[in-house]
Amino acid sequence: MQVDFGGYARQLREQCRQANRRYSVRQTARRIGVEPAYLSKIERGEVSPPTEQTIRRLAAELGEDVDVFLAAAGQISTDIREIIVQRPLLFTELIRGLSDLTDQDWPSWWKGCATVIGKLARIGPLPSARIQRLGGIEPGLSRPDRVCGPGGGRNGKIANGDGINRRSRP
Repeated sequence: MQVDFGGYARQLREQCRQANRRYSVRQTARRIGVEPAYLSKIERGEVSPPTEQTIRRLAAELGEDVDVFLAAAGQISTDIREIIVQRPLLFTELIRGLSDLTDQDWPSWWKGCATVIGKLARIGPLPSARIQRLGGIEPGLSRPDRVCGPGGGRNGKIANGDGINRRSRP
């Protein structure tokens, strides 16, 4: 699924602006460290998506998941890329295998993974905190409302949902 990154970024910023006027192009651009004209060009699709660092700052500002925002820009985070490079055969086969799952298959598949991880935790310690958290995540959760701003927003205001179903990620 190809996403128009600029249009998506603008949609999120406008949602946040409905809750708080500080989300104008000018003010948002200043807070993420770019020129307002550049942010405007990104939103209109006149330039390619920005660097990973700028996408990270914009995602935090708009309350969006960084990996979702990077994917919309056709990018993956550097840390994920490094993990794949360390074990390319394992992760390419895993990703290709998972690509066969339909949207309807994901919740039950994910629930099965969480169950297995929960059982492994009873046998012995799990290798990382991330894997430990996987056992408690419910699949297919939507996030119809967003709290704008870094860490849920400094102002605590919630922008209305846009109807896009977003699943929680591990």
